[in-house]
Amino acid sequence: MATAFIVQSFQLKGRKLTPDPIKTAKTAEACIALAERMGEYKAGVFAFSQEVDIETDTYDEPRVLLRLGTLPPGLPE
Repeated sequence: MATAFIVQSFQLKGRKLTPDPIKTAKTAEACIALAERMGEYKAGVFAFSQEVDIETDTYDEPRVLLRLGTLPPGLPE
């Protein structure tokens, strides 16, 4: 199993939140730092980690690291 650290940012286009391409980081600390920097100019930022089993292509539930700004409904708390 490997741990993926992912930052998903969103921009506001009119009244609609649009996801940007995801960014990855090597550690939880780097993921949070990246999300905080992006939070300064993005409408919303969601940072999380997730255990991934590459051999079986299975993913554990995401673990939320940081939520900033306006986010679409349905993202984990």
